[in-house]
Amino acid sequence: MVTDLSGNINPETSQGIFSDDTRFLSYYTCYLNGKNWIRLSSTTTAYYAARVYLINPEFVTDDGSYAKGTLSLIMSRVASEGIREELQLTNYGCKKVHFNLEIALRSDFADIFEVESQKIVRRGHIETQWNKKQSELVTTYTNGDFFQCLSYRLANCPVQPHYGNGRIIFEITLEPGATWNTCCLYTLADNKHVRKPADLSYQQAIEPGLDKVQQLWRDVVTDVTCSDEDVTRLYRQSVEDLGALRLYDYKFTEDTWIPAAGVPKFVTLFGRDSLIVSLQNMIVHPGFVRGTLQKLAELQAQEWDDWRDAEPGKILHEVRMGELAYFKKIPHTPYYGAADTAPLFLIALHEAWKWLGDDSMLQDYRDVAMRCLEWIEKYGDLDNDGLQEYQKRSKDGLDNQSWKDSGDAIVYPDGSQVNAPKALCELQGYAFDAYMRMAEAFDFLGEQNYATELRTKATQLQARFEEKFWCEDLGFYALALDPDKQPVRTIASNVGHCLWSGIVSSERAERVVKRLLQPQMWSGWGIRTVSTQNPAYNPFSYHLGSIWPHDNGIIALGFKRYGFAKEVAQVAHGIFDAAKYFASYRLPELFAGIEVEPGAFPVPYLEANVPQAWAAASVFHLLQAMLGLQADAPKNQLYVDPYLPEWLPDITLRQVEIGKAVVDLKFWREGDITRWDAAVTQGDVEVKQQAWQQHLEKSAASLD
Repeated sequence: MVTDLSGNINPETSQGIFSDDTRFLSYYTCYLNGKNWIRLSSTTTAYYAARVYLINPEFVTDDGSYAKGTLSLIMSRVASEGIREELQLTNYGCKKVHFNLEIALRSDFADIFEVESQKIVRRGHIETQWNKKQSELVTTYTNGDFFQCLSYRLANCPVQPHYGNGRIIFEITLEPGATWNTCCLYTLADNKHVRKPADLSYQQAIEPGLDKVQQLWRDVVTDVTCSDEDVTRLYRQSVEDLGALRLYDYKFTEDTWIPAAGVPKFVTLFGRDSLIVSLQNMIVHPGFVRGTLQKLAELQAQEWDDWRDAEPGKILHEVRMGELAYFKKIPHTPYYGAADTAPLFLIALHEAWKWLGDDSMLQDYRDVAMRCLEWIEKYGDLDNDGLQEYQKRSKDGLDNQSWKDSGDAIVYPDGSQVNAPKALCELQGYAFDAYMRMAEAFDFLGEQNYATELRTKATQLQARFEEKFWCEDLGFYALALDPDKQPVRTIASNVGHCLWSGIVSSERAERVVKRLLQPQMWSGWGIRTVSTQNPAYNPFSYHLGSIWPHDNGIIALGFKRYGFAKEVAQVAHGIFDAAKYFASYRLPELFAGIEVEPGAFPVPYLEANVPQAWAAASVFHLLQAMLGLQADAPKNQLYVDPYLPEWLPDITLRQVEIGKAVVDLKFWREGDITRWDAAVTQGDVEVKQQAWQQHLEKSAASLD
């Protein structure tokens, strides 16, 4: 449920009650004798609950006038399967008051895509019926065999409500000091489900009530404390958001989930988002990676399908369940238009093995991994030149199919658009990383010949990457190769992902790091998506100058891989500092790339999802990079390589899971040196210090 701060819903926004990609309630306003209430304050008291405090405006009745603030209205809401809404009126005046409380409700049953675009097409039939005996307003939508229904039922109402002119009307009389209460229950139904609100009052839901589910999550995740209270609050808010974004609609074990990408538009299964969130959560809890790998493997493409941009072995981009998907007016059933999901699946599988130590995962997903590798070679490389490219085939598909997937995201240095096919730099890095990780996996599976073949492919890809993408005069890699295989010499954050993957040569890494931290890219609150020198730069845009926390987290891991620990701390400080300006330390999906200066503050993107999974979980990647945490659970080992800056003199992680072991880690500064200590509280694991760049050297040696 998404409302404005007064608890109302405006249909010309992305507000509403949503379920399964449908907006069940599109308009809500509460009136007093036709006048709007005045908001005093409101907040989300838990991720599933909100409360709004309102007072009356001055109003006149036959009995005389009533001053502003004589009446209070407390609106309390709880979201579970449905929505429970409690209304409490109190008369603080010295005389009896008689008035009408009116609630206006409308439903458009719009598909989430139409809500986002504000291009809502009327298709089926909407009917509303008022059942006076049951005090229930039922609105149904039918389009052929597609059915949706919203029921708004009043429970324990002390007066008989009426319905007219699209409003439920309560005729209320309150003596001085008297209080009036009622409860409104929203039930959502479709072809398969009936979603009723939990039978819990607002107070019961808050404590303990629905919070039990969240408390189970808090009990199992890694806990972080440090002397910097802002960092502690940011981490705990991120944990809260990830707990709130767990999807339960899949038949998994109780500690296995899929992350929803973000509220309100992305509450569904994604490929790229779900995999990156799973990677981010390795140091927190492995439940996401198990669920994500399982579900994405089940939906791996089996055939060529132009409409859905699918080829055998491809991992999906996005699944939708609304009316447009139901009638196949959009290709999201699922849609496969992502060029990075297959390699990211392999990266997540390998990382899961390293953190969980579950050898059976490699065997269980061997065939899925083989199909992903075959997709990379056969379909990811469109022209057989050994590089990864993409080009949509679906008329309703995405023009850009890497993480910057908005239509205008990939530009030349003059700001003009790059046409397809495009070979983005990070796609080469992901494929390289997937080859290297799977080589280790197939070595373990006893398939050494195939492992050697994968390392050879990685060698060849890295050589092509250096040859085709490096721009010596820029001291930087090209953003992409265009349809003519010419380098797109745009300075963009994508190259930072190449550091994360390890495809960048060690000799050139320092120049890349320095370029990413020059003022044209570094705002002070993070690394921008594109340089301020590009004519297309707009700090308030989606992908052309904004700052994405998850992007910065991945880049920080890349810095750490090549030994740039102080630069990691710089990126972390920028993102952590920005978080202090957002409500509840909750990082939005993205925020403006404006420069840090006196009197300035971070500005969220107008339609940013909040909470948003990979923004919240970016905190985990940043801490992992600062502390240099790398797991090798199959060998019962955990590596640390910490660097704490002056602004973070100490930090403690409790209940870090590595395989079947649990360890507490403490880090602190002594002068300019970072010390650490480990206490194994369960199982068997050896904690060692090892520099991240040694892994790069090992990879290079294996390539040789």
